[in-house]
Amino acid sequence: ETDLRRGIPATDIVGMSDACVKETRERIQAAIKNSGFEYPPERVLISLSPADLKKEGSGFDLPIALSILEANQPEHSSDTKILIMGELELSGRIRCVKGIYSALQTAVAGGIKYAIIPKDSEKEPDGILCHRADTLEEAFYALQNLEEDITDEAYNEMLSKQKSTGSKNKIEFEDFDFKDNFDFIENGLKFAMAVAIAGRHNMAVWGSPGCGKTMALQNLPLIMPKLLQDESHSTKRIWSLAGLLKPSDDSIKIRPFRIPHQTASIEGICGGGPNCRPGEISLAHNGVLFLDEAAEFRSSVLQMLRVPMENKNIMLSRAGRTTVYPANFQLFMAINPCPCGNYGSKDKICICSAKSIDLYWKKFSAPLFDRIGIRYDCNNPIETNFMTLEMVRDLISNAWERQLKRQEKLNNELTPQEITDYIKLTSDAQYCFDKAIKKYGYSPRTISNILKLSRTITDMFVDKETTEIEAVWLLEAIKLHPEVPAFGFNDNY
Repeated sequence: ETDLRRGIPATDIVGMSDACVKETRERIQAAIKNSGFEYPPERVLISLSPADLKKEGSGFDLPIALSILEANQPEHSSDTKILIMGELELSGRIRCVKGIYSALQTAVAGGIKYAIIPKDSEKEPDGILCHRADTLEEAFYALQNLEEDITDEAYNEMLSKQKSTGSKNKIEFEDFDFKDNFDFIENGLKFAMAVAIAGRHNMAVWGSPGCGKTMALQNLPLIMPKLLQDESHSTKRIWSLAGLLKPSDDSIKIRPFRIPHQTASIEGICGGGPNCRPGEISLAHNGVLFLDEAAEFRSSVLQMLRVPMENKNIMLSRAGRTTVYPANFQLFMAINPCPCGNYGSKDKICICSAKSIDLYWKKFSAPLFDRIGIRYDCNNPIETNFMTLEMVRDLISNAWERQLKRQEKLNNELTPQEITDYIKLTSDAQYCFDKAIKKYGYSPRTISNILKLSRTITDMFVDKETTEIEAVWLLEAIKLHPEVPAFGFNDNY
């Protein structure tokens, strides 16, 4: 809102604006004059509502400037709801700002049909008419002609043109230059990675230094299907808020693959800070969060992952402000088995004491590892047949298609009730599972993990759709979920 009143010429901004928004009055005065308009000689009062919500960033420049120009020419004012975002240069040119795509999606949800945004902004979502302006003058004339441009005919014509391309659930893969590296991965680890991606199961890999665990997990993008249509929208929204979205990114197709450094803080991983920015777990939404040398991360950072892994989102609260970001990420960890790295190796000698190994693994905690569906020991590899990249992609593609058709979600996201509905063990499989539960004392979450793993392996290797899980696939799932060399399991290791 803008009000012109008598008094000494000045510009006042009220409504909990930060320093960046307060500085906008200087930029606006120069931009208005340099664009050929007259700045009002009265005292200008600008109110940003709601007053109890803090306003941040330079995206308020353009709407405030247009509000002042409209107040100076009341005959051109309009009551139509419209979204306007953009930063002004002193010359009157409009700069792009962060979060435009996210704001446009929120505008569509709120019933707003028209927007004025910078010319170089990313492609807008479906459902809104956007005028891309390069200068303040161009934006003002677009606002003046708003009533003519936003007719129902124009809006309906726009909706008819914004047809989504491709099938919503079409499973495709991206071709990378490093795809030849996949053949060098150990066969058992390759199989475990394929099962993890096929069902979106979390995975931890440990082994001696140089065994290839990091190199293998860095090749995960080769077997990760492209983002589905709905996933692309939500991922693009997060990246827009973080300022990582480029104007050339019409649509994000490749799944996020984030590798944070071991010195990352809780704010860096989970999000937060003065402006409640999204962290790595949100930037990895619908993709993979890979923690290389996971034991080097702070214990507090690792424990903070437990709740987002369960809830698929993260709630950030700071200074009376609460923000919820999506965090549906798939966790992969590469770990050395002990401080020296040689524990469990058949060729090297471990020089670590039993106490130091126990303390080393206690950093992860049993509740965290209880949420890890696949655990792979590179020092004791699983024997399996050789699989090429094309074979693995075919298995993953078939498994995804079956899961999305059967339950509209992947197996690791199944609820307890859905596990009961979609996973039935044969009599032989049930007998084997009962013996394993009695021998190893599986927790309820571990039982759930093994059942979901067996469902994924069945989806990958059984040609026909079936709700019954054979014993052979259940045993493969149990192999992928061994106890870790910690929490009192050193003897079994």
